[in-house]
Amino acid sequence: MKGKETILLVAAGLLGLTPPMWAGDVAEPGGYRMNDYRAPVPQTLRGASVVMTAEAEALWREKKAVFFDVMPNTRKPANLPAGTIWRDTIRKDIPGSTWLANVGYGAISEETANYFRQGLAAEAGADKSRAILFYCMTNCWMSWNAAKRAVEWGYSSVIWYPPGADGWERANLPLEEKKPYVISN
Repeated sequence: MKGKETILLVAAGLLGLTPPMWAGDVAEPGGYRMNDYRAPVPQTLRGASVVMTAEAEALWREKKAVFFDVMPNTRKPANLPAGTIWRDTIRKDIPGSTWLANVGYGAISEETANYFRQGLAAEAGADKSRAILFYCMTNCWMSWNAAKRAVEWGYSSVIWYPPGADGWERANLPLEEKKPYVISN
């Protein structure tokens, strides 16, 4: 029965249950995307596998990859006037994912790079051949940048899921509320 389910999932993806992400041919850049992060993305990422929703769902159901959301999170400004109400961002993620906020920018600080490395190690372990999947939203370069960075850091089973959490939701798959990952001391 598993084979039939997989075929049905792939067929659903081919029939348009996922939106077109590739409006024309977007060339894969040699470096990181540095601005305009919400824009059409390339169809490829050198050194990584690219999956659509059916394949991502199979990896998720079979627990064959560690999932990372890299959507940015707006931090509470340090200089807010006393008494100002601040509401943290609520993110809906693929269940079981880890939200590594702000690691998908083209240029990241050493502090953010350390947070990214520590989050990867804490959730995926020391084995750099373990499958790790990155996503954010449809037409979002943040996950492309994060996956590229993981490849450059020596991870050999990097998976990029371009449809992101909104593509997952369009396929009527479950989401759960998450807060950004916090490094334990």
